[in-house]
Amino acid sequence: MSLEHSPVNFAQPDNVTGRNSDPDKHMPGSEHAGLSPAVVESIAGLSAGAIATLVVHPLDIVKTRMQISTSAASAASHDLSTVAMLRSLSSNPKPLASLYRGLVPNLTGNALSWASFFFFKTRFEDLLTLARGRERPAPSDYFVASALGGAATSFISNPIWVVKTRMLASDKGAKGAYPSMWSGFTTIYATEGMRGLYRGLGVSMIGVSHGAVQFAVYEPAKRFYFARRERMGADDGRMTTEATVVISSAAKLIAGAVTYPYQVLRSRLQVYRADDKFGKGFRGVVRMTWKEEGIRGFYRGLIPGVVRVMPSTWVTFLVYENVRFYLPRWTG
Repeated sequence: MSLEHSPVNFAQPDNVTGRNSDPDKHMPGSEHAGLSPAVVESIAGLSAGAIATLVVHPLDIVKTRMQISTSAASAASHDLSTVAMLRSLSSNPKPLASLYRGLVPNLTGNALSWASFFFFKTRFEDLLTLARGRERPAPSDYFVASALGGAATSFISNPIWVVKTRMLASDKGAKGAYPSMWSGFTTIYATEGMRGLYRGLGVSMIGVSHGAVQFAVYEPAKRFYFARRERMGADDGRMTTEATVVISSAAKLIAGAVTYPYQVLRSRLQVYRADDKFGKGFRGVVRMTWKEEGIRGFYRGLIPGVVRVMPSTWVTFLVYENVRFYLPRWTG
């Protein structure tokens, strides 16, 4: 379906959302060289996801391994602190290989997810704006569009996340470890079928609330920022680095605090021999986690998750906002 970002008229899109505002006023962020805002959003999202993944991948390994550990296993084996795990990963003969184990599926999954998320989110915002006869999305539209975009993205990318979780959960030489992303796909399909590739999808669908909450905070805050800049006569259509960091941090922290437990449940559903380790199905994992670890079990890996998520968020949104601003100008 082709739906351009001009559902009401053919005015230039505004610098906050890429949509129409005052038809008589030119605002930055317009289409150049035939690039629609949806395409620009997708390219900006893909660039942001790829660069952020390269920067924080080692912390993603730490977070994943902490999420799939249990209290008993932690006490019986070794220290699971962030520093200790990073030291362990970097102390073998091939430290880079260990620190970037599973990079390909993580890079592929994040780049695909961010690109498709922004593409679908933008399209759903268009549809909601058109259906309600508005010139721009309301705050509730950002929440709904982000949730729908997240659901579509989760369905497309879930097989990649299953392989990524299993690769990050094990060292390359471990028994049963996948030597590559393709090997992971073929092994899972051969032994578990399509159902194996879509393990944890239900939890991921619950997790779309994370993106919905995040962008329900981020987009209105960004609009407020630009409105304030415009009143001050200092609006050039581009967010400053400081504003991007502050707004994206606030949105991510709020969304993370609300939705973090689903990430733990998803990791435990997707790991090797999940039924034996953590219980069968979503209810089984919830029941066993609560029984053996209590509320703390649902927040395992929270500290490295927060440490990881803030630099990742800053890199993601700085790349996203800058590519989104400059790409139409470069192509023009």
